[in-house]
Parts: sequence; structure tokens; C-alpha cells
Amino acid sequence: MKKCLIIIAVLIASRLIAIADMPIRGPDSKQKMELLGKEVSDNLTQNLLPYWSSKMVDKENGGFYGRIDGNEKVYPGEDKGGILNARILWTYSSAYRIFKDTTYLKLATRAKDYIMAHFIDRQYGGAYRSVNAKGEPSDTRKQTYTQTFFIYGMAEYCRATGDQEALNTAKEIFEAFEKYALDKESNGYFEVFTREWQRTHDRLIGESTINDEKTMNTHLHLVECYANLYRVWPDKRMAERLRNLVEIFLNHITDNKTSHLICFMDRNWKGTSRIDSYGHDIEASWLLYEAANLLGDPDLLARVRQVSINLADAASEGIQPDGSMVYEKDLSTGHVATERSWWPQSEAIVGYLNAYELTENEKYLDRSVNCWTYTKQHLIDKKNGGWFSGVSESGVVGKGDKAGYWICPYHNGRMCMEVISKIQY
Repeated sequence: MKKCLIIIAVLIASRLIAIADMPIRGPDSKQKMELLGKEVSDNLTQNLLPYWSSKMVDKENGGFYGRIDGNEKVYPGEDKGGILNARILWTYSSAYRIFKDTTYLKLATRAKDYIMAHFIDRQYGGAYRSVNAKGEPSDTRKQTYTQTFFIYGMAEYCRATGDQEALNTAKEIFEAFEKYALDKESNGYFEVFTREWQRTHDRLIGESTINDEKTMNTHLHLVECYANLYRVWPDKRMAERLRNLVEIFLNHITDNKTSHLICFMDRNWKGTSRIDSYGHDIEASWLLYEAANLLGDPDLLARVRQVSINLADAASEGIQPDGSMVYEKDLSTGHVATERSWWPQSEAIVGYLNAYELTENEKYLDRSVNCWTYTKQHLIDKKNGGWFSGVSESGVVGKGDKAGYWICPYHNGRMCMEVISKIQY
């Protein structure tokens, strides 16, 4: 009798575990998603894109202004960053592709033409890091991180319009990466080069020492730009290079013990930092899955799917009771950067929606919706339009710029368009 009771207890426990692992999908999931889709679509088309098109167009010097501060002051003399201009190109190209609104096409074409005329280095290849207000090169270094967005934007312009000049430009920068930036001994890509593509050790995205030779951040944006180029140029070699990047994340950049990303590494992929970057964790969770899905390899996709879910769960350590996501945690000091920056919120919204798609577990949908609720309450500027770049833990708007070298309509614009594409409400 006792033996029978033990067997029954084991069976019941097994059943409970199985139930716990089953997808959890509430009856109102569809309504939640439809509301999310409508609200982000309205914000994109009625607030975010109009803000940038009305405030940032430089009618005197061409292209777009380099900066707007938190008080809506425009700085016509500010340098024009390559990241800013390439991200504007991507955003309006993608918006035109989705909505077919020629207003967006005009802005995308303006960005593309300005980049071709002022940023592309005709002599040595690649694109400058920045130009001055008149369009003359001001920082001619070839930073891999910056270059990725020129590939990303040009590929998207081609995707939206079929433009071959944009495609050829993206392919040329890709070839420069493979020739100059690729570490042919230990794999991966180095960070910074002179105009002539001679390697330097300048620290431009948070590196602490000369040993920080490879960064998670640059490789993540290589994944997204190579994936976008593969969409419009499904070349066998392009597929191999994209797959290589996905494998680098699986084998070197994702910590198998914690499922967080390793932010900085030496040449041989040994970690050189102890930082958990929650925004990058959740961003990588959906970008890696997107790239693997494009490659069409079921085995690779299955591996990435699990890593994607693990990354989303690890990033959840940064979620706060109010639904927001804090920036990062320095494990060596225990310090948590508690600012609610615009970009981790954006990535959390789309990243947890992606996790919901993969699992049908409603906890992920709730994280996405809750983060959007926080975002629309605290980060969207209801008076002047656009988004604030960040708020404090208590919700006080920070003093950061609303547009600038790093502040672009990309994370938030992309979030809106990804949500719209996924929900199709």
C-alpha cells in the first residue's frame, strides 16, 4: 500500500511539473496585444516620426541637425554623427516599407543622399565616424560599431525601394569588414581603425583597458546588420558570415552559467568585465533569433531558441516592480545603474513580445505590456513630442539630449515597427 502511495505521489508530482512547463495563455491575450499594437502604432505615426521630421531636418546645410537638447534647443553647428544619420536612414526606410507613405520615403532618401555625399569615404572605403555641420569630415576613424549602421540603413533602403546604389554601398562596407576588421586568428571583429584601416586601440564604447579587444555591443550590431544585408543579398558567403556571428554569441559571448552576455573580452574571448547589461541581454534575445530564423537551419534555430529564452529570463533581473527595466549592474561593485533609459525599455517591449511568441507563456506578454505602460507614462514627451532619453528611479526627467550622436529614432522606432509587424492588429 505504501509503495502504491509513493508511486501515485510521484505521478502527481510529475503531472504538476508538466503543467507548470506548459504554455500559459490567458483569455485576454489577444486584447492585450491588439491594444499594444494600436498604441505603439499611434505613437510612431503621430508622435515619434513627426517629431524627428519636423525638428531635425537641416534646411541650410542639408541632411539633419546634430543635436537637440532636453530643452528643445537645436544646435545647428553641432557635428553630425554617423550613427545618428545611418539610424535615421534605417528608421524612415523601414517606415516607408511598412506604411508606404511617401513622406517617409522622402526623409529616407534625404538621409541616403546625404550619407553618400558626405559620409562615404571614396578613397579608402567605409564611412566616417562624423562630419561637421557643413558636411566636411570631422572624425575620419573607421569604428566597426558605427559602420554597422551604415550597412543596416543602406540594406533597409534597398529592401524598401530596390535601390542598387544603397545595396552596393552596404556590400562594400561588408567587404571592408571582412578584409580589415575580421580577426583571422581568433575569429570575431576588432573595434577601431584609422581612416586608412590601420588598427588602433581607441576606447569608444566603454572599454576600460587595452585588453578589451572585442565587445558584445559591436558584435550584436554586426548580427543585425549582416542579417539585414542577407535579406536583400542572400549570397552563400553572406549566409556563412551571418551564421559565424550567431555561433560567436552561442560559443563565446553568452555566459553559459548565467545566460547574461559578456560585455568585454580579450582577443581570445576571455571576459574582461563583470557587467550585466539587461538592455543588451533582451535586445540580443530577439535579434539572435531573427538572424537564425533567416538562415533556415532547424538545428541552429532550436539552439538559438533556447538561448533566446534564457537571455530573456536573465534580463528579467533588471525588471522593476513598476514594469521598467534598469540599465545595468556592475557585479564587481554591486552598483546598479537605476536610470530608466529609453533604449532598454524599447528593447524590453519587443524582446518580451518575442519571448511570448516563442513560448506562449503570458508572463512574457505581461512584461512587454507593463514596460510599454511605464514607457508611455514616463518617457514620451506629451508636451513637445518625441521621447525623453531617460528618467530617474523616481520618474524625474533627466537632462539628456532628445536627439544627438547616440540619441536616434532607432530603438524606439524599431520597437514600434517590430510590434506592429508581430501583432498585425
